[in-house]
Parts: sequence; structure tokens; C-alpha cells
Amino acid sequence: MRCRIIMSMLAGATLLASTLLGASPAQSASSADVPAEFGTDWHDPVTAAPPVPKPGGTSCDVTVAEAQFRDFTPYKGTYAPPRGCGDRWSKVVLRLDGKVKGRQYDRLGYLHIGGVEVFRTSTPQPSPDGIEWSVEKDVTRYSDTLRRAQPVEMLIGNVVDDTYTGIIDVKVTLTFYAGRPDAARTPDRVLTLQDETLTTPRNSERVVAEVYATGSGGGCEEYWYLTVPDPAPYSCKADDGPYREVQIKVDGQLAGIAAPFPTVWTGGWSNPFLWYVIPGPRAFDIKPVEYDLTPFAGLLNDGRPHRVEVSVVGVPEGQTGWSTPVNVLVWQDAKSKHVSGALTEVRAGDLTNSSTYTPGSEHRLNTEGSHRLSVAGYLNTSHGRVATTVKRALTNTSVHTWADGENPDGLEAAWTDNETVIVDGRGPSRTTRTHRTYTMDGTTTLGTGDRLRTVLTLGDQAGVTETADGRRTAWSLLDDTYTGDATYTANVPRDQRHAVGTTSERYRLFGSGGCYDRSLVSVQGVLTEDNDGC
Repeated sequence: MRCRIIMSMLAGATLLASTLLGASPAQSASSADVPAEFGTDWHDPVTAAPPVPKPGGTSCDVTVAEAQFRDFTPYKGTYAPPRGCGDRWSKVVLRLDGKVKGRQYDRLGYLHIGGVEVFRTSTPQPSPDGIEWSVEKDVTRYSDTLRRAQPVEMLIGNVVDDTYTGIIDVKVTLTFYAGRPDAARTPDRVLTLQDETLTTPRNSERVVAEVYATGSGGGCEEYWYLTVPDPAPYSCKADDGPYREVQIKVDGQLAGIAAPFPTVWTGGWSNPFLWYVIPGPRAFDIKPVEYDLTPFAGLLNDGRPHRVEVSVVGVPEGQTGWSTPVNVLVWQDAKSKHVSGALTEVRAGDLTNSSTYTPGSEHRLNTEGSHRLSVAGYLNTSHGRVATTVKRALTNTSVHTWADGENPDGLEAAWTDNETVIVDGRGPSRTTRTHRTYTMDGTTTLGTGDRLRTVLTLGDQAGVTETADGRRTAWSLLDDTYTGDATYTANVPRDQRHAVGTTSERYRLFGSGGCYDRSLVSVQGVLTEDNDGC
């Protein structure tokens, strides 16, 4: 049998301050409770990520959306601010509660409030008996939007018919905690682009853009990391291979670069049994790429609209599949009507992108990519001249191997995204260094009797160090690692798949703010381990 596109085309089927909540706390089972294979029900989805910390005191709840998604018709409603908690909040927490049963693919969704994308998510695949899941996200940064009545739009595009029966039933609420907001973390304004242009307040002194960049939709850009150039004989093609980079430009000038996170949805790598209980990192709370655009603030503060464009390097011309909605967060100088300044440097290195194909009984594609960017500017604020320099360096290495028929099909890849932000003005010079590393190592094989096996490890690591005058003031290290090994019989009805699978996740976060360490293991859909390491 020729099994084309084992991982590549079947992978998706369709399409630090958050967590997916399962049982609370999750209840683990002994090995005696584990069935010989997956049945018609399994543990509700759960991750090892920490819950969103919540302050004490007065809180107020607002329901933002409540809908059943059967097709691609968006839910539309109206949001009203809470009563009884004032209009300044120490924290705002979004919670999505969902349930679905029957048969359904993974689906991608978003929530817009006042045109601002506050949440992007994907969904778990259900059991015949049904599952429930919940996701929380800290959305305090969108407080400016939430202070006024706003239109709401939410969509989790879905297909329901005689085969795919799962109706996605969700409720989204916001919980507001009264209190003084953290001014350093909560922007004064949250803006969106109007016809790809941005007009900032003239007294802006810090500007950050966030882009919810996702490759999705069932085509090859959903698993862009597996694409190959000609003449390599593989089902997913891209002229320049698998290197991707999310760029943002201001008035045509390169202003920011970033490595996209290689998200794997819950149908990914041809094997939904990997994700039924423990999803891959970020699958249910898609974090935006962030760019510090403060060096451009002197240019932006002229009161005129400026063109802001986002693009993804490496996507073949005319190829769809990437979504890149943009929010812009602005902090203002309350003592100035106009903050003047200038952009002093934009220095981009050469973008390196090399994919080398080696033919043979084992086809091989070696890819190496890298790019550097440094931007700098200054602002004349009410508290003196402040200069900001942002440096970013990206690398990507991958080895993609496959045999004829794309069986087996394997990938070992790593991405790094290193960022340094230096702010120099009145007071000590402050530097924030962030080192991000994303890793993927997996193989899918179709063996005897059409037994399809996927073995996969995913990693999401980040280290952050803050210094003032060279002295460390805060630091943190994150290591979120997922591992899975699942096998089932392909090309047969669901009740004949005889699936088995073991998945695990360990989420470690420690530093000057404390320690968190939790490990989960599931076997045949049963949660067998739930351990706290701190």
C-alpha cells in the first residue's frame, strides 16, 4: 500500500499566563484502571500549566459569549462593563468552558471584543460519550477596551453533518478584580489597525504590537515545518522550504522579526490519540508574537496614520493558511501632550535560508535559517530623554527524513528567538533579555496491518532576565515539554482502530517569583499520574 502524506496532509485534519483546566485537581488512576485500548470515553483534556493567579477582594463576572457552533456563522453580541468593581482592575481573567461529544475535527476559533482579538484558541477532539474542558487566560492588558460597551464577535468554525456530529458548545466569561492595575503591564490604550494603518496618541512613550500568527486551515501551511522545495519528492511544497519568519513593517521599514511557534493541533501528526487528554503546548491558548515598537514611537507620534504590515516569510506566493491579526498596546506620558523623538537605527542582517535536499532510499532535507535585526530610537518625555534599543536574532535548524510513500516520515527541528530590549534614560539603564527555544522531534510510521504509530516530543522553553545597571533584578526559566507515543489501525471505522497511547507533559517554571513544577501522564485516555515537583 502507498500511504501518501502520512504526517503532512493528515496532520491537522482541518484547521505564560494561561492554562487549560481539567479536573481540579486532576484525579489520577492506578495502572489497574487502565484499559487495554482506548474506549468510547476518556479523561477530560488537562495540561500541567499553572492556573492564572487571582487576587483576593471584590470581583465581578460578566458573560461575554454563549453559543453552539455548528458551521461558520459567527456569534455576535454586546459586551457591557461590570457593575460594582469600578473601572480600574488589578486583574481580568477570561474563562472559556466548552463541551462537545460525538465525532469532530479540531477547530480554530477567535474572540473579538470591540474589534480587539483577546483570545485565539483551538478545540479538542471529542469522545463518543463527550468531553468538557476549560481554558483560562489573563487578559488584563485589554482593560482599555473593556471599560466601554463593545460589540462581540466569536467564531469556532465547524462542520456538522451525518459523519461529523460534534456541536461545539462554549461559554466565555470575564472575571474582574477591583484594585490598582500594574501600570508597567497594563497599557493605557489598545488599538487595532484601520485599513492596515495605525494612528497612535501623540504622547505615546511605549508601543508594543502583538500578532496572533497561526498557520492553519488544513493546507500545507498548517504544518509549514514539513514543507520541502523542488525537486524533493514530497506532498507539501514551498519554494524556499520550511523556514518561516513573522515580520512587521512600519511605513515600509522592517520593524520586528519573530519565529512563529510550531503549534500542533489536536489532530496533528495524523494521530488524534496523542492529544485526547493532554494537548500540545499552546494548542488551546494561542499566544501572540510580540514586538516592541517603541523605537518607532517618535515617528508614530506625529498624529498621522502610518502603514503597518505583517507578513510571513517563506509562504509560497498565493498560498493561504496564515492568519495575522494585530493589536497595538500603547503606554502614554500623562504629563505631555506630544512626545517627540526620532528613529535612529534600523539595521537588518542578511536573511539566511538554506535547504539542501539529499535523495536516496531515505530522502533528506537539511534546513538552516537565521536573521538579525536591531532598531533604536529616542523620545523626549516629561521625565527626560529615553532611548530604546531592540535587538532580535532568529535561528532555525531542521532535518526532515522520509522514505518513498512518506512512510516513515520524521522531523527533528529547533527554533530560537533571542530578544534584548535596552531602555536608557533617567535612572539606571534597564535591560530585558528573553531567550526562546521551540523544539520538535517526531516520526510517523505505517506498519503491518495498517498500524499507524506516531512518536513525538515537543518543547516550549523560555528564559527571561531583567537587569538594572548590570545587576539582575528578576529572572525566570520555563520548560514545557510534551511527549507522546500512540498507535492505531488506520483506514478502518472508529470502533475498529484498537488504539493505544501514552502521553505526558512536564511544566516547570521557576525563578525570582518562585517555583512551579507539575507532571502529568495519561495511558489509553486515563490520567495515571499527576505530580507536583515543588
